[in-house]
Amino acid sequence: MEETKSSPGSTGRGPVQQAGARLPVQDPVSGVLVNPADPLSVQLKQVVQGPVKKVTWRFPQAPEKPKQPVVNFEPRQPVSTVSVAADCGQNSVYVEVKKDLFGTGELINPSALSLGGCAVTGEDSVAQVLIFEAELQLCNSVLTTTADELVYSFILQYAPEPLGGKPITRTTGAMVGIECHYPRLHNVSSNALLPAWIPYASTVTAEERLVFSLRLMTDDWQYERPSNQYFLGDLINIEASVMQYNHVPLRIFVDRCVATATPDTNAAPRYSFIENYGCLVDAKLTGSTSHFLPRVQADKLQFQLEAFVFQQQSNDWMYLTCFLKATLASAPTDAMYKACSFTANRWTTADDDDQVCGCCDTSCGFRAEGSASPVAGPQWEGNLSVGPVRIGEKSPVWRRGGQN
Repeated sequence: MEETKSSPGSTGRGPVQQAGARLPVQDPVSGVLVNPADPLSVQLKQVVQGPVKKVTWRFPQAPEKPKQPVVNFEPRQPVSTVSVAADCGQNSVYVEVKKDLFGTGELINPSALSLGGCAVTGEDSVAQVLIFEAELQLCNSVLTTTADELVYSFILQYAPEPLGGKPITRTTGAMVGIECHYPRLHNVSSNALLPAWIPYASTVTAEERLVFSLRLMTDDWQYERPSNQYFLGDLINIEASVMQYNHVPLRIFVDRCVATATPDTNAAPRYSFIENYGCLVDAKLTGSTSHFLPRVQADKLQFQLEAFVFQQQSNDWMYLTCFLKATLASAPTDAMYKACSFTANRWTTADDDDQVCGCCDTSCGFRAEGSASPVAGPQWEGNLSVGPVRIGEKSPVWRRGGQN
């Protein structure tokens, strides 16, 4: 085949394209003419498009604990209560003792009370009063003679017993001296002395991207409590919480708690009041009013612990240590992630399914110490303490016979 040539003076529009050749096309993005038959030319001549939006993401910073505002707080003082009365007869003494000896609502065990070694002789179950009646020469009485009087002295003693076989008590030991004065030439009179006993009283951690907290709270649960002073009969408000950020919503649980007289959680005496994966056993063991409050916020859990003291301890302090853990808020509660209280002779939950508490009287499962939670990662659990917490006593008032 012959090639067609154009003369220098011809009016042709240029060289004739070979058979099968494709004309250059304009790239719609860059506007550059490219040869469709050459894929490499298309790639080389494409223009890289710039970012639509500037990247502004930064690695999140750890959250800061909110600053505690100034709280107008005045510690409650114990209210005195008249709980013992004595009447002296011509040849005997009659003593009445309220079972609520300290006015805290805790009824004493009659077997723990004695008058000079003599046991209770009667009880008024309606008035909740224990009664002693003895001749003046009995119950280890001591006779003292003065120039004007004969004085028979007795010791009323209360020695509390451990609650539920645990090393704690919610009442303190007490002694009161009772004296019957008999003028040699006048009518009988009676007198009761003030008690003579020695008072027996007894936070944050961060793991990776979560911050756990355990705090003592005010009565309205609005603020952290400025004072660590409590009295027997008080309810200690405790709040466990988890601060989260850059994270899906979480739900906090109190897995177990122990009270000790020192910061060492393994030191004796020690009292485990939450155990078995979230069962608050104190109420069942000792008959207290300790309980979890109904949950109102997934990342917070509140409970009340009725104040108690350790027996035969000389220090004034107590430490509360709890193991906290968190799960996804969307995950249902189960036997190992729950908050159960013993109220009205049955177990109830702070969440929405009382059936998860059915194992609190047996065993709720086993998880090896240090093993990961179902969610994963060490940031999902933490061991926290509050203390020292001081537990004081409420002093009863002793009344002379015949007075109101």
